[in-house]
Amino acid sequence: MNSLKNKVQLIGNLGNDPEMVTLDNGNKLAKFSLATNETYKNAEGEKVTDTQWHNIVAWGKIAEIAENYLAKGKEVMIEGKLMSRAYETKEGEKRYITEIKCNELLMLGK
Repeated sequence: MNSLKNKVQLIGNLGNDPEMVTLDNGNKLAKFSLATNETYKNAEGEKVTDTQWHNIVAWGKIAEIAENYLAKGKEVMIEGKLMSRAYETKEGEKRYITEIKCNELLMLGK
């Protein structure tokens, strides 16, 4: 049951090509955004699509797969966990970000 405490599963489309970072030790990091859509009818009976954007980070082998096979618009399923962190801008403002650390990646579609 420990694996259920912080687990995220999403199916969506990449909002951009993966941004790749290679660290000094050779490890690779891929960053990309993922859009998930939910459709419902509002009070007037009109179809409404709500899009949520998620920040995804992938390390190591998964990052290499993202670099070689993923591109903007591709449909994927990711499984991972929520990670929050804080950083300071050049102007000294403190910012917070929540990302999903990808542990598994499945390419869908064509």
